[in-house]
Amino acid sequence: MKKILITLGAVSVLSINAQEVNAQKLGDVLNTVLGGGNGSSNTGNSGSLTNSQVVSGLKEALRIGANNASNKLSLTDGFFKNAAIKILMPPEAQQVERTLRSVGLGSVVDKAILSMNRAAEDAAKQAAPIFVNAITSMTLQDGFSILRGGNNAATMFLQNKTTAALTTAFRPVINKSLDKVGATKMWNTVFSTYNKLPMVAKKVNPDLSSYVVERSLNGMFQTIAQEELKIRTDPAAQVSSLLKQVFGK
Repeated sequence: MKKILITLGAVSVLSINAQEVNAQKLGDVLNTVLGGGNGSSNTGNSGSLTNSQVVSGLKEALRIGANNASNKLSLTDGFFKNAAIKILMPPEAQQVERTLRSVGLGSVVDKAILSMNRAAEDAAKQAAPIFVNAITSMTLQDGFSILRGGNNAATMFLQNKTTAALTTAFRPVINKSLDKVGATKMWNTVFSTYNKLPMVAKKVNPDLSSYVVERSLNGMFQTIAQEELKIRTDPAAQVSSLLKQVFGK
């Protein structure tokens, strides 16, 4: 009986120790990822943050990143004059573009390209709430994965976990913007003009809505990743006490 009691006592001690280790685990991971594990001192109090505080900090970083990206991209030329995310004709329509330019109808293509980017810029105004709503799905497990990831890990989480839902939610926004700026009309003009040319053997007309939704979301994710990097590395971008605690060094 004495041996049994000793064994039970040892198990209880191990169980308590395991709980303490789990409680400290997130702080240890945070210190390692954000540079505190090598003996450097942090201005923030990351080592004492709770699990929920860290996840809240990550959500706040994504929320701010999404709002900043939305504000930037919704400006005139936010898409059109950004070479990294500018929406061009889709690959399957590049032959259409080449043919129309070769017969002196390049202006028709140029107007269509401009109108697609204007639609994306218009839709970006309404993108932030859609992204923010998706951010609420982040779990503690996701938080650990993000902390162990790179400087765009939170954005990659958002992209991997929510692209399907975001695509569905963003499509009506894009459709409204496409019609608002005349992109649908310009798109139809491009392909009706192309399909009437005598040298055209195969008619083509890609799905405008799906293409612009895809390219718009890619541009949003890319811009959010840039905002995330700022929040992680630039103290000036850590605009709340929670962000300073989680990311401050």
